[in-house]
Amino acid sequence: MFKNSLKISVVAIAMATLIAFSCKSKQEASTDESAKLSVEFEKYELDNGLDVILHQDKSDPIVSLAIQYGVGSNREKTGRTGFAHLFEHMLFQESENVPQDQFFKTIQDAGGTLNGGTWKDGTIYYEVVPKNAMETVMWLESDRMGYLINTVTESAFYNQQEVVQNEKRQRVDNNPYGHTSWVIDKNLYPEGHPYNWQVIGELEDLQNATVEDVKEFYDRFYGPNNATLVLAGDFETEEAKKMIEKYFGEIKRRQEVEPLKPQPVTLAETKRLYHEDNFATAPQLNMVWPTVQQYTEDAYALDFFGEILSQGKKAPLYKVLVKEKDLTARTTAYNNSSELAGDFQISITANNGVDLDSIESGINEAFILFEKEGVTDRDIERIKAGLETQFYNGISSVLGKSFQLARYNVFTNDPGFITEDIENIKKVTKEDVVRVYNNYIKDKPYVMTSFVPKGQLELIAENSEKANVVEEEIKENVTKTVENADTEIVKTPSSFDRSTPPVQGTAPELSIPEIWNATLENGIKVSGIEQNEIPTVNFSLVIEGGHLLDNMQKNGVANLMSDILMEGTANKTPEELEEAIDLLGASINMYTTDESIVIRGNTLTRNFDKTMDLVTEILLEPRWDEEELGRIKTKTINQIERSDANPNVVANRVYNKILYGEDHIFSYPAIGTVESVKAITMNDLKEYYNKNFSPSISSFQVVGKIDKEAVLKDLKGLEERWAAKKVAIPEYPIANNRDKASLYFVDIPNAKQSVINVGYIALPRTDVDFYPAEVMNYKLGGSFSGNVNLILREEKGYTYGARTGFSGSKIPGTFTASSSVRTNTTGESVEIFRDEISKYKEGISPEDLEFTKNALIKSNARRFETQGSLLGMLQEINEYNLPANYIEKEEAIVQNMTLEQHKALANKYLDASKMAYLVVGDAATQFAQFKDMGFDEVKLLDKNGEEVKLDDVKL
Repeated sequence: MFKNSLKISVVAIAMATLIAFSCKSKQEASTDESAKLSVEFEKYELDNGLDVILHQDKSDPIVSLAIQYGVGSNREKTGRTGFAHLFEHMLFQESENVPQDQFFKTIQDAGGTLNGGTWKDGTIYYEVVPKNAMETVMWLESDRMGYLINTVTESAFYNQQEVVQNEKRQRVDNNPYGHTSWVIDKNLYPEGHPYNWQVIGELEDLQNATVEDVKEFYDRFYGPNNATLVLAGDFETEEAKKMIEKYFGEIKRRQEVEPLKPQPVTLAETKRLYHEDNFATAPQLNMVWPTVQQYTEDAYALDFFGEILSQGKKAPLYKVLVKEKDLTARTTAYNNSSELAGDFQISITANNGVDLDSIESGINEAFILFEKEGVTDRDIERIKAGLETQFYNGISSVLGKSFQLARYNVFTNDPGFITEDIENIKKVTKEDVVRVYNNYIKDKPYVMTSFVPKGQLELIAENSEKANVVEEEIKENVTKTVENADTEIVKTPSSFDRSTPPVQGTAPELSIPEIWNATLENGIKVSGIEQNEIPTVNFSLVIEGGHLLDNMQKNGVANLMSDILMEGTANKTPEELEEAIDLLGASINMYTTDESIVIRGNTLTRNFDKTMDLVTEILLEPRWDEEELGRIKTKTINQIERSDANPNVVANRVYNKILYGEDHIFSYPAIGTVESVKAITMNDLKEYYNKNFSPSISSFQVVGKIDKEAVLKDLKGLEERWAAKKVAIPEYPIANNRDKASLYFVDIPNAKQSVINVGYIALPRTDVDFYPAEVMNYKLGGSFSGNVNLILREEKGYTYGARTGFSGSKIPGTFTASSSVRTNTTGESVEIFRDEISKYKEGISPEDLEFTKNALIKSNARRFETQGSLLGMLQEINEYNLPANYIEKEEAIVQNMTLEQHKALANKYLDASKMAYLVVGDAATQFAQFKDMGFDEVKLLDKNGEEVKLDDVKL
């Protein structure tokens, strides 16, 4: 029955050994209990060639199933690109024994989640479900592996062609610099090389694909002999083996798939190309060198080189381009080694108006600086310290472990390759880093791209040639009629009746982790959950206020506070602070929300005390560095100006202004405006800090391998040194006073998609109706199986996704329906939203209510798996003063909801006749139609939400 059975325990040596050589404390740490963490697995092979890997993890009552196929875009041919990704979509439609659109619904009904992904070298499908649904997952995955192709019809195929084309428009065509990868790969890899094209494929190839093409692709690459199945989680091994044999064992082998051999490339000469970007507002330069495939000695060293060259304030690129020349706010360099080849890329988005020749010159100066300063042992140490924490984070969930085991098996034929992977990282020396720089980068040919805003050709790097980017033309929508013969699907023979779904056992009962609470003497509320699976700690310090405390005349101060406090302390330069964090293998980030400033951290348990010392120093000993403030302001202004070209950012900004009105702070973006940020001074920041930073409005949340006593001990410095003060958080009156359906249109010329936001002010998170309203919304648009997504994506193929939902905090939030749709379907898509919202008030079926209840209640089994999810729960409890068992109360709300209550909530909170309908897209082709669609008013707005008189606009 099984072949080549192998049982191994992969000891993860805790990655602490990576840095053990660097100092005595770390040598001691490498032998502590964290080093004993192991990822145990059993590998065997079915007679049909399917590799099976089992990893048992009983820490949560869930299981994950991941199946990785040895097929990515690298298996395609010129003229038939995009097939691997297109086929990934097809496998979510139906199979011989699973009806149309039931893959997502079945898993959601079981309380699970699922998805898939395609990249250059592979395709993976996965599900995470409560353990009682394990057999259901086996049934679904085996059916699409062995019993799918007879269901691939012309209409189903045409629909997914449209969905994938919309994904391309959303991610590539409608985004600044979206065509960069296409230009690079076309010029770095020769015609016919498997990396010459994009995973998403060429639009023309997607449009020309046929059902016959799909069937041939399926037969070649989707056999069990080209796949790895990983089951991880809470299961009994013998029971799992029997299920796997039952569902997968009888699937026949298909064509043999020979492994691809590495195909690294070289360049004979440098290629310099440019493109005028319709959506860019700032120039961007990319320089790319060919390197080597993954898991090679040089690939590891090149990874280190990318970090040293670009990351942090010690990096040569940062010193030259940011600090010395003020040409950009951020530097990026990285090695990208894949199965067949690799490349090293430097990507610099310049400040507005900067000539890219100066960026190129600065990069060359950075190389000279790198050669002069070299690489230190400390550089190597800090990179390895960060990798230790990253390793643990990567295996914090059963799905993360599944991905890791599958990847290693597919690409190295050894799920236990982690040990060799770690050894390879450990071996990297400073001499290796210098060597790969000399071998692959220094004085070697490269591909350079200059992407500049329309009409700013003077900014391209000299001697560049025009890149042959093909952009889609906006045409009227023509719906293709596809007829399917009404014939019964021929079923592939099976040893048992696959048409009957497995019976699921009893769902796991809700088990909320134990929460401990304390209040420090200075007023900070502290709460924690001890979770001992991995030796890390995640924490957050939430200071209430945030954007709410901004002055409308100097909007953006709160956001700048998040940045300036991370730029050194009174006793540490920005560079020294950054290095101190890195050497602990920690991350400390600070960010501003509408209602808070948050310090969030992740560190190794053994370094929690030192990490909290740094947090205390950051918070209580600001450096107030004027030079850094200047750079932060430049970076922020660049970000604001660039956001004008991003249709999604524009849509959110204008939507908030329409709904909240000019007298509410939420109508002003938290990041500020160009004018307000320019006007902000260091004194403004100090005033905000002195008035509004107080433990009296703060809470601290912590989750990880640490107990209450240790946490409180390590918080002593913050408790003793941070004195409380009274802080008054302003209240802004807000109400849903809309009385008409208004259509607002913001013009983004030549947009390939339209961003649609529909909604109005609803209710706060603290309202007793908020969670019931969320439950009510679930079938309308709260998930993939929501009505709006099933129509706009699955039925029409107009979008990559459509959702509806309520947002809210202590302040009333919005009800919003949203999507990005193909430009020539804009009007019809708006009508579909309007009609579906109105129709929903008529009530849903008993089956839909039962689906909602199952999806929301059973999914709680997955709610407490990772430290990050538990931290989010603690923050929610503290922010809204919720009881520790609030999730139990939410379950009761779901369980007890009736059809009558559901309908009453829909009628109370959904009124399409009073909503704002915002469209951000191509006005020349789409605006005029809305005058005849029955809206109470139709207005054209600019990107700041100000009305534009039609007399002043040429459409």
